[in-house]
Amino acid sequence: MKHPEGIGSMKEKLMTWRRQIHQRPELSFQEFETSSYIADALRKMKGMKTKTGIGWATGVVGTLSSGEGPVIAIRADIDALPITEENKVSYSSGNEGVMHACGHDAHTSIVLGVASLLSEQFERGDIQGTVKFIFQPAEESIDENGLSGSPYMIRAGAYDGVDAAIALHMCPWLPVGSMQVNDGYSMANVDVFQGKITGTGGHGAYPEQGTDPIWMLGPVLQALHGIVARKLSALDSAVLSIGEVHAGSASNIIPTEVSITGTLRSYSPEVRDKLAVELQRAFSIVEPLGGEYSFRIDRGEPALKNDPAVNQWFIEAAQQRYPKINITRGPFGMGGEDFGYVTERVPGALFFLGCAEPGGEQRDLHTPIFDIDEECLPMGTAILAQTAINYLKGEAVLPNRKKVEVDIHGT
Repeated sequence: MKHPEGIGSMKEKLMTWRRQIHQRPELSFQEFETSSYIADALRKMKGMKTKTGIGWATGVVGTLSSGEGPVIAIRADIDALPITEENKVSYSSGNEGVMHACGHDAHTSIVLGVASLLSEQFERGDIQGTVKFIFQPAEESIDENGLSGSPYMIRAGAYDGVDAAIALHMCPWLPVGSMQVNDGYSMANVDVFQGKITGTGGHGAYPEQGTDPIWMLGPVLQALHGIVARKLSALDSAVLSIGEVHAGSASNIIPTEVSITGTLRSYSPEVRDKLAVELQRAFSIVEPLGGEYSFRIDRGEPALKNDPAVNQWFIEAAQQRYPKINITRGPFGMGGEDFGYVTERVPGALFFLGCAEPGGEQRDLHTPIFDIDEECLPMGTAILAQTAINYLKGEAVLPNRKKVEVDIHGT
């Protein structure tokens, strides 16, 4: 891979940042060492104003500004996952049971690279405006308030005054030299449901004397699994999966209740609401069978909705820097991405950057063997930096649109 002048020379620095962060992964809301490492790197860059503890103790925001002009935010997520790494590499995780298995180490090093490049541009007076580099904790998990890191950063004002926001994500199903973009809904709403079926229970030898919630579970499971197949249009994107079913304590005791927990995934708000209605109907089947039910839905991050204009910025910037880049279009899947909170608030988009290692072994996200071809690091840096430069120089514009204020709350 031949990188543009000034970018290829950064590869060693990008690799150093990425490998150091990869070796010391930290879980959501616990990224203290990672946060300190990022802040130290930012403070070494000319003109950079660095603030820590933004939104959460581990949130970091670096700002480059010449005063008046447009404002753009570039976001990286910094947390890792509770996965034990199986890769046998020199930079493998040194924290047992914790791993950067979603590429956040790469995202962070890339945005540090963009910050380094743009600090030089601001120092020379080549560009005017403001760039905020937002290093966000807790993309992977929520806390007791039902919130991940993104809404905390928004509440703290990290995105105040921002005209547009951009980000990227590692893409292990595409090789280096490729990127994937998608207009509109691109990753899913993420909701969790918890349901309970209640009967009287009783002695296993005399089931006729009570009501059995395990017996009632059968038709409820059928109804739940039929929601996407039979209650939604085949053109709607949705998933309902059951992850936990708990009941009983002994072979001869009919329990009084059965609990069910699962996930709901969707793209559009309309389908999200429809799933909730049909979930209630599925559980209500127990009533004519002599049972009772209760359920709740905890709403997580909203679907990532990419702005088409910002996606076009990515494409133009990528083709400027890499004329032969392969650009794929299509949604990124039913996984969640809490950058969706940001794109509800300001025009923004996130693209997927090809990072598959050569050799053909599939190293999927959220697996113990996830890894990347580090040639993608300079490429991601070049695309994000060029996107920001084009916007600050007025070469990338947004259609007139009002900012949307979004009420962010826990459930």
